[in-house]
Amino acid sequence: MATATQSVSETAGVDKSLLPKGSDERTVGPMGYVFMWIGDGVNLGNMTLGSSLVVAGVAVMNIYQTALAALISIGIISVVFALNDRLGYRTGIPYVVQLRMSFGIKGSIISSLLRGIPAIIWYGFQSWIGGTALNEIIKVLSGHTFDNVFMCFVILQFIQIGLSLYGFHAVKWVETLVSVVIMVALVYVFYLLLANHTDVIVEKWVNAKGAWGLPFFGFIMAFLGNYAAIFLSAADYSRELHTGISDGKRGFLYFLPIVVAYGFVLTIGAMLASATGNTNPVKAFAIIVDNEFVTVGVSAFIVLGAIAVNMVANIIPPTYVISLLTKFNYKVAVTITGLLAIGSFPWLLVQDSSARGLQLFILTYSAFLSPIVAILLLEYYVFRKQKVDVAELYNENGQFSGFNKAALIAMLIGAGAAVIEINLTWIVGFIVGGSAYYLLTKYAYPDSPFKKGTIFEK
Repeated sequence: MATATQSVSETAGVDKSLLPKGSDERTVGPMGYVFMWIGDGVNLGNMTLGSSLVVAGVAVMNIYQTALAALISIGIISVVFALNDRLGYRTGIPYVVQLRMSFGIKGSIISSLLRGIPAIIWYGFQSWIGGTALNEIIKVLSGHTFDNVFMCFVILQFIQIGLSLYGFHAVKWVETLVSVVIMVALVYVFYLLLANHTDVIVEKWVNAKGAWGLPFFGFIMAFLGNYAAIFLSAADYSRELHTGISDGKRGFLYFLPIVVAYGFVLTIGAMLASATGNTNPVKAFAIIVDNEFVTVGVSAFIVLGAIAVNMVANIIPPTYVISLLTKFNYKVAVTITGLLAIGSFPWLLVQDSSARGLQLFILTYSAFLSPIVAILLLEYYVFRKQKVDVAELYNENGQFSGFNKAALIAMLIGAGAAVIEINLTWIVGFIVGGSAYYLLTKYAYPDSPFKKGTIFEK
């Protein structure tokens, strides 16, 4: 794999960052990979998911139901991750090129934007939250003589742009540092909760009656929804991982950090809400950690969490999309990504009046993600039996040029079905979208060039 890029013509018409990565270009080892996913999981948003289990002081699911739902979700996520990352891991191609296999070179523009645009908006949103927290830190340390959220937002954004210029070299070290610092802080909070609030936590959460019905499955769907965009573009991450790691071990490299990070953060979120009656983790922290520097500590957690999430989930995927569309090199594309995040007006999204629109936006783009995952998995494992001509994916006049109508229609059918039952969005979109793609590929468009090399080739 050291000469992977040599098998693709230099006239492929894309920046070198989008060419297949050989073994000598991969800088992330198994330990760094684990820390990367721990860093992605330890953030305020995931803690809020745990806090949401306690409504008006009453847990909608007890600790056992929560643990089972989390394990089911993490199991599904790990399997889908390990399946969808395999093409990127074996060939070194990124997600935007992987899409060409199913959607075509022109069709992949549509499907890649469905991953890239939401990531840019979330990049800005997370940075605004982090900037707000950074403003609180500076305000306290300056004796309340400084108070400018927008300036802190811009400062934080340029820090992230600067880090992003170094690609996965920066991601690896930032995530390792952030994950260690935050996990140590969370262990301290966990200790305080057990030492001072065990009785109320046992009463309100551990021994709660809870429910095994729609709330249980709804929590699983919410859990999957949090990871839907990330495991969709799994190839963007696996192509950076050292070669020679088996599929089973890679699955474990997803399962372990998600259990550690997500499981721990969810647990603390539920414990905080049970102990304080407050489902806002920031306010709950202030109650539990009672000292004059609590604002600085909580705000630092938010800032680090925002950077960690953005570095993994919200910067690399849209950067590749921009590079693909504009032909700009990686450093220019990653800078444009950061500037677009500033221009997404995230300060409007955090307002109460915008909450409904933000929720609608999340549900709308999420509905497209699970059908795309199903399409990619079907294409690679069932239709092509894991045999793909990588060079042809870069040939703009070859088999994969144009649009694959079957994939685009199946994606729309899956997305349409997904929004019918919001609580089951991911699984409905996955099943319906995948089924539609199989039937359309088999029975429709008999002369489609996309059938070449598949089980449906004449």
